[in-house]
Amino acid sequence: MRYLLLIYSPESHYMNLSPEDNAALLAEWGRFSAEISAAGVLRGADRLRPTSFASTVRVRNGKAATTDGPFAETKEQLGGYYMIDVENLDQALAWARKMPSARVGSIEVRPIWPPEEYRR
Repeated sequence: MRYLLLIYSPESHYMNLSPEDNAALLAEWGRFSAEISAAGVLRGADRLRPTSFASTVRVRNGKAATTDGPFAETKEQLGGYYMIDVENLDQALAWARKMPSARVGSIEVRPIWPPEEYRR
């Protein structure tokens, strides 16, 4: 079953890291990415640019409105994701617990609805 591991953490935490701490964190993410890739469960992953680069679109009564930034002020922002394919939720949770950002933020583990189960 496929799952998205959605990485939420405070952007300010990463902006305030020293160059040495940032390099150590990037190395840790590199090790995690290598491990999950070697396990054969990784289906995709990307890091997102900060929320200052985001735009939000809403359509109400047929009229579209676009605003800068995320849709709400929160302490943690969506910073990236990993898509994995594992046997069950327990395996997905085990991978989420290994993610470096789980120590300063949270990892939302969300199953992906299989296409054959979509309601039309």
